[in-house]
Amino acid sequence: MARPGSGAVAPSLPSLLERLEARLRQPGRPQVRGDWDFGFAEPPPDAPPVPAAVLVPVLARAEPSLLLTERTPHLRRHAGQVAFPGGRIDPADPDAVAAALREAEEEVGLPPALVRVLGSGDRYLTGTGYAVTPVVGLLPPDPPLRLNPHEVAAVFEVPLGFVLDPANHQLREAEWQGRMRRFYVIEWNGRSIWGATAAMLVNLAHRLAGEAGDDAG
Repeated sequence: MARPGSGAVAPSLPSLLERLEARLRQPGRPQVRGDWDFGFAEPPPDAPPVPAAVLVPVLARAEPSLLLTERTPHLRRHAGQVAFPGGRIDPADPDAVAAALREAEEEVGLPPALVRVLGSGDRYLTGTGYAVTPVVGLLPPDPPLRLNPHEVAAVFEVPLGFVLDPANHQLREAEWQGRMRRFYVIEWNGRSIWGATAAMLVNLAHRLAGEAGDDAG
């Protein structure tokens, strides 16, 4: 797997580990709670959201990077989009961590034993009715991967310092179902990280900066 080019200065690995583990242990108040914060066309459904989990994979390079997937173009939902590996929490999954690790193994062939779980970020509510828990995990620099061709077209890396830099968090607006909707976008080397994936990274950036945890009572 190729190492990403240099972008914004990323934190060194020791300081990254310390900040991630310390902040994820503290209660937080997310910057963005879900798609409804962006003026979604309809109010949240009365039915409880479907629990889901994603793995936020951090590669333990000297300059840490984030591993992301690009979905295959034929999928019924989120076709061609950039995403974290993940999906709904099955009844057999004991918790969100187990679900995130299982989904990562199914989608990109990542052995769960190679992941050191650092903690979970703020839950995000999607407009499609899912409550997504991001599970942050530390991976070896070059883990063995085997992509599921039915779900994942490619994987790529982005410098962690780049995606956590608020200067790269673009808030855009577009029409959806007859109403204007706002959403976050992070552009990297011709790829657009947007929607729930970008919003969860915005929340993680706020948690790491202490802006969420320091406000929590």
